[in-house]
Amino acid sequence: MELIVASNNPGKIKEYKDILEPLGFEVFSQSEKGIQLEVEETGTTFEENALLKASAIYERCGCAVISDDSGLCVHALNGEPGIYSARYKGIADEHGRRMAILEALQGKEDRSAEFVSVICYIDESGLSHMFKGIWKGWIAKEESGTNGFGYDPIFISEDGNGNTTASLPLSFKEQYSHRARALKQLLAYLEK
Repeated sequence: MELIVASNNPGKIKEYKDILEPLGFEVFSQSEKGIQLEVEETGTTFEENALLKASAIYERCGCAVISDDSGLCVHALNGEPGIYSARYKGIADEHGRRMAILEALQGKEDRSAEFVSVICYIDESGLSHMFKGIWKGWIAKEESGTNGFGYDPIFISEDGNGNTTASLPLSFKEQYSHRARALKQLLAYLEK
């Protein structure tokens, strides 16, 4: 089965390919299918943004599409950056966004956080289905590791033995992450 990933994020596309291709899926990024589109995320929830992106690609190709909206929710920061994770405080680079979170948490005892991923799957007939994965953990006191992308160098998952996600092999994230959890639900649905 052919799936288009409604994303221009190379890290996200690699994760999808690594997880889905061994299961027999042909996974393509939108650019590999000649779709040059950057959908504005105007939704107020992960679900709304995932649907916006998937719908825009489906309208162009009419085939199965996967999109996700995901982000880091830090409890002591009232759930920020949340749906604004990729553009937190208007900071353009990933390192800058990580530093903004570390700075905001200085002096705070509660460093608990979770990654949330909502996958929207639109099937060939145009029906949309939502799958949500949550990965609990906390924010480290400093950056560590070079694997992964985004907030991985400051996120320590509950199953990471005290290491940041970026300090562990990519295979760890592909097995345990918020996106992996949502994908397991999607795969269970597709197997029905």
